[in-house]
Amino acid sequence: MPPSLVEIDNVSKSFAGNLVLRSVSLDLRASDVVALVGGNGAGKSTLMKILTGIYTPDSGTIRVDGEEVELRAPAVAHAKGIYLVPQEPMLFPNMTVWENIELGFKEGGARLRQQAAELVEKLDWPLTFSRPANSLSIAEQQLVEILRGLLRSARVLILDEPTSALTFAEIDSLFKSIRELRGRGVGIFYITHRLTEVFEIASHAAILRDGKITLSGPVEGFTKETLLKGLLPDKTASGDQTAIRRSAAMEPQTRVRENSALSLSGVSGDGFRGIDLQIYPGEVLGIAGVVGAGRTELAEAVFGIGQLTEGRVTLGDRDITGCSPRDAIRMGLNYVPEDRRLNGVFGIADTRVNITSAVLERLSRFFLSPWAERRLAKRFIETFRIVVTGLDQLLDSLSGGNQQKVVLSRILSTKPKVVIFDEPTRGVDASARGDVYRIIGELKREGLAVVLISSDMEEIVALSDRVVAMYNGSVNRVFDGSEIALDSLMAAAFGVH
Repeated sequence: MPPSLVEIDNVSKSFAGNLVLRSVSLDLRASDVVALVGGNGAGKSTLMKILTGIYTPDSGTIRVDGEEVELRAPAVAHAKGIYLVPQEPMLFPNMTVWENIELGFKEGGARLRQQAAELVEKLDWPLTFSRPANSLSIAEQQLVEILRGLLRSARVLILDEPTSALTFAEIDSLFKSIRELRGRGVGIFYITHRLTEVFEIASHAAILRDGKITLSGPVEGFTKETLLKGLLPDKTASGDQTAIRRSAAMEPQTRVRENSALSLSGVSGDGFRGIDLQIYPGEVLGIAGVVGAGRTELAEAVFGIGQLTEGRVTLGDRDITGCSPRDAIRMGLNYVPEDRRLNGVFGIADTRVNITSAVLERLSRFFLSPWAERRLAKRFIETFRIVVTGLDQLLDSLSGGNQQKVVLSRILSTKPKVVIFDEPTRGVDASARGDVYRIIGELKREGLAVVLISSDMEEIVALSDRVVAMYNGSVNRVFDGSEIALDSLMAAAFGVH
């Protein structure tokens, strides 16, 4: 049996009292590919960040070549032969391949270049050092990242969703390279959401759910169905669907589906293709899927942040294909982004400004009315139970849940007919999560059409009247009413039919 390169033994990690990893143990041997599979938020990235020295564990031990180590910085991990190839390659586009490769090496020059050239020749990789990085495909950029690691004598590579942006031909090329690396004794942690890839490229598989390893072992001992079982909560894994109930804030959709509030006809863009959807007034349409499914890309393109390459978007009876976000808002479509820190809030502005900034034109004729602005802000603070010391409290000083409610207030102040929520409860506590559910329920009862994008499958089950499961950029299956069940959703989201 090949020697262990890395042994992770009973590692736990928490953030702000939230336990993210729970006594995780995992072993990687030379020439093995361990596929690490789990839903969004399962703890995969946290575990790999511990292994690469970005985070330190709260408890547990890590051994490299049988020796216990403390990986307190990425440089220490590199020195121990551990290298992470990120999901999005981080190359400087206006520099050449070689200039990107030699960055970070204290000693470069002819010797390093010769080593790189020998590696590229042995692995038969299509890399020309003089090419500008912006001329490389994503697959070629990943090869540059892998080469960086090999030149640091990496014997443990971590590949994070490496095929999420690759074509079929590029995936075949990457798998060929992985097999060649295995032949050189390199061990690989391979993070993926695509269960078919587990059986194509991995020697071992490990399922991480809610911060725990639920299944692990050689790939030949698993099927797609047994892997999927490890991804499901304990009660649902045994078929007990009573574990997942609809939220008390929601009620079954009873409206007749006649005229759609939002219609997508054959829309395609970066990360999604051929999407046909009808969203009706007074219903919550859930969109389930994992990283790389194309959910956020679809929402942003419909709203006008991203671009559509084909298809048509209709809001009521108006064609809004290609409209700007400002025009979409004016016509009745609004979007609550996943990353509120980047796109949703003005951290150094006060609560009042954050709530009213989207409707300043409506609050004034020639000059802004401070009285109207304060009245609107107070109304949303009371309605959504936002905990603030006053209208002038800076948003950065609010809790995550209250910041999210401020974002919702600003969006709803525009009086939309259709609202797209992208991960609305991400990073909020249990109390604020309940308030968000209540708000969604109230919007539904008022006749708004709600699109709910969430990585929390239980949340999708609890809130949705219909659910679209996306996989690899396409609609894999549509569930309606009583068809909505956690095990079926999970199977569709992971591409298991």
